Amino acid sequence: MQFDEAQSLASRLRKELGRAIIGQDAVVEEILTAFFAGGHVLLRGVPGLAKTLLIKSLAQAIHLKFNRIQFTPDLMPSDIIGTEVIEEDRVSGRREIRFIPGPIFANVILADEINRTPPKTQAALLEAMQEYQVTVNGVRYALDRPLFVLATQNPIEQEGTYPLPEAQLDRFMFNVVIDYPSKADEHGILSLTTGDQEPVMTPVAAAADIEAMRHLVRDIPAASNVIDYALRLVRASRPGGDAADGVPAPVRQWVKWGAGPRAGQALVLGAKSRALLDGRSVASPEDIRAVALPVLRHRILLNFQAEADGIDADQIVARLLEAVPA
Repeated sequence: MQFDEAQSLASRLRKELGRAIIGQDAVVEEILTAFFAGGHVLLRGVPGLAKTLLIKSLAQAIHLKFNRIQFTPDLMPSDIIGTEVIEEDRVSGRREIRFIPGPIFANVILADEINRTPPKTQAALLEAMQEYQVTVNGVRYALDRPLFVLATQNPIEQEGTYPLPEAQLDRFMFNVVIDYPSKADEHGILSLTTGDQEPVMTPVAAAADIEAMRHLVRDIPAASNVIDYALRLVRASRPGGDAADGVPAPVRQWVKWGAGPRAGQALVLGAKSRALLDGRSVASPEDIRAVALPVLRHRILLNFQAEADGIDADQIVARLLEAVPA
């Protein structure tokens, strides 16, 4: 895929999503940035903000297979991955084991309210998200590409929920926060969704186009100063870093654990993807700054002092961007 073709594809996809999604331009942009970079997204927001509609519309606009998994406390790993059953041939009487694929065998997966299921079931997604395969009784089954997992969390209800393990949080490239729409956007939502006509999504690309675009994102150059800026941001988020890392005082005071190397990879890849979506062939330090919040907010673990002082991860990332020069 050429650069101009990728630009045209991204433009058509934005336009098609705009037919079903009113407003939330920043959220759509961040999700597309992670999608074209080959990452997964953790989406946090209150009910009713079109999270399901957004990811379903994305699958329809690219002609991809879409599956929705509703996470509940009694959900088992086999309910996600699939299970083996014994079948008997009616003619020969011979019995054999057959694998029945679960809902993870799709291109776009909506993991709805992922924090409502125990860590054992949450972990069933780890191998699929990282290695594009699942293992059942020692047998590996490859997953189709592209694979895009978008998991949602409800920030309101905390009873009956299980916080995601840090290892799984780190698998999500972006943590995107979706907020209430503006007054004008909400007026448009009410007009669009209370009539008899529903927008029909027209596929503008195929799975092969998305895979080609993901390879193109990785081919976009990032100068050494861009990579160095991503490295300094990540290392400055670790309270145990040495003096050369330039760890700011807020990090030493309020952070228990900082971001790992995967955060640096996400910063660079996110910057490349953002540059491509913006029509530029080279990533810049400004692209690193633009994706720093969704990349770092779920990878910074705060201590008790931060909770007592009312400090959240977003404020720490803002302090980092102020303290670490581009």
